[in-house]
Amino acid sequence: MNKQPFAASVSVIVPAMNEAANLPHVFATLPDWIDEVILVDGNSTDDTVAVARRLRPDLRVVTQTRRGKGNALIEGFAAALGDIIVMIDADGSTDGHEIRLFVEALVNGADFAKGSRYAPGGGSDDISPIRSLGNKFLTGLTNLLYGTSYSDLCYGYNAFWARHLDALELDCDGFEIETLMNVRAAQAGLVISEVPSHERSRIHGESNLHAVRDGWRVLKTIMRERSRGTAVTPRTEMALAK
Repeated sequence: MNKQPFAASVSVIVPAMNEAANLPHVFATLPDWIDEVILVDGNSTDDTVAVARRLRPDLRVVTQTRRGKGNALIEGFAAALGDIIVMIDADGSTDGHEIRLFVEALVNGADFAKGSRYAPGGGSDDISPIRSLGNKFLTGLTNLLYGTSYSDLCYGYNAFWARHLDALELDCDGFEIETLMNVRAAQAGLVISEVPSHERSRIHGESNLHAVRDGWRVLKTIMRERSRGTAVTPRTEMALAK
């Protein structure tokens, strides 16, 4: 491992279920200096795995044992060999060209690099007004309860040093894993850097995201984690990646 331009090796985790039509675009955005790509297949019924292997012969494939994005990411993280782990989506909404920004934030001192559509330079082609309103409410609640200063809680483009995986103690199966990571990173006192990111619209197919159902799961996660009795330590900092 260890290719230029970074001394640290980088693993990219791509959870996917029936995303064969989107993978050519997604993989085309990945920088050529990435050390490994792990596709976590959610038992797809289309040609997701075959297409992915054709596009990237060095691909590693993990077959998901349960259901849900959270479970897929947890299993992908466990299989990663890189010093840095980056999580992106298989629907084309996250731009692989931005991976450099996340890795730079980590190399420059952050423990956890958190994508934000609301940071200067970020944006979204996809988020609806109701989802945006819900996200702002949940983000504000999290900042109030945990002493953070996040601008975008519910976004799945993140990266972190693999050595901090145990500190995150990830243990959920659904979309709420993104919130869980953000909360537990703060609880663990990790240095967190927000990275501006532009979310694209899904290219093919329909999203499994449900605003009310998933918003309720995120809210329950925020409140449940509060009852764990841990708090943000003074080492937690927030900064925008340049």
